[in-house]
Amino acid sequence: MPKYYEDKEEDGQACGGVREDLRQCLLESPCVLRENKSPKQCLREGHCRSLQMTFFACKRSMLDTRARFRGRKGY
Repeated sequence: MPKYYEDKEEDGQACGGVREDLRQCLLESPCVLRENKSPKQCLREGHCRSLQMTFFACKRSMLDTRARFRGRKGY
């Protein structure tokens, strides 16, 4: 369950909720905790892939001119 809606103040950035959830997922992953790798290395290895794709879709929707009518992807 995304933690975006649970007691967080609004940061005002686009895709901020997805960014925060991706950050938390990486920091709590076994790759970072047990193997002591950096979050960047774990992201390259494929951890938290679904949140990474959601974040990418949200960022891409910011450049899409149709997003003015449809709204941003993600949450």
